[in-house]
Amino acid sequence: MLKGLDPRLNAEVLYTLAAMGHGDMLIISDTNFPAQSIANETEAGELLRIGNVTAGEAVEAILSVFPLDTFVDDFAGRMEIVGEPDTIPPVQQEVQAAIDAAEGASRPMVGIERFAFYDLAKQAYAVIQTGERRFYGCFMLRKGVIPPDA
Repeated sequence: MLKGLDPRLNAEVLYTLAAMGHGDMLIISDTNFPAQSIANETEAGELLRIGNVTAGEAVEAILSVFPLDTFVDDFAGRMEIVGEPDTIPPVQQEVQAAIDAAEGASRPMVGIERFAFYDLAKQAYAVIQTGERRFYGCFMLRKGVIPPDA
């Protein structure tokens, strides 16, 4: 255990988050997502896990060390519900609340059609599978930068 780090973040996840560069994409997935097969196609090439937590809890932990990109509109995305692209289910509301808390302001995630999300995920740096069992608990986060001290 280390001081100042969220205990939900394991060594493999921390290593990967630190290795990512500005603009790299991170996929946070639920338990139903084809995480292993898609993770095999990512830059990291292996599936990471933060088990026994919801997507919202995982995103909250990740955003404690991971800056979001402030230069693009698609800094974060959510998998749209098939046939209901504008519906935001509770799992997505929880992740949006974690993003808003980390950002200190409301920045809505972009919606990504289900199959477009799968294609996008294959271009990501890494995939982290959570213990989230609710449907549509899949998200994309784009890494930002940490500015120098003033």
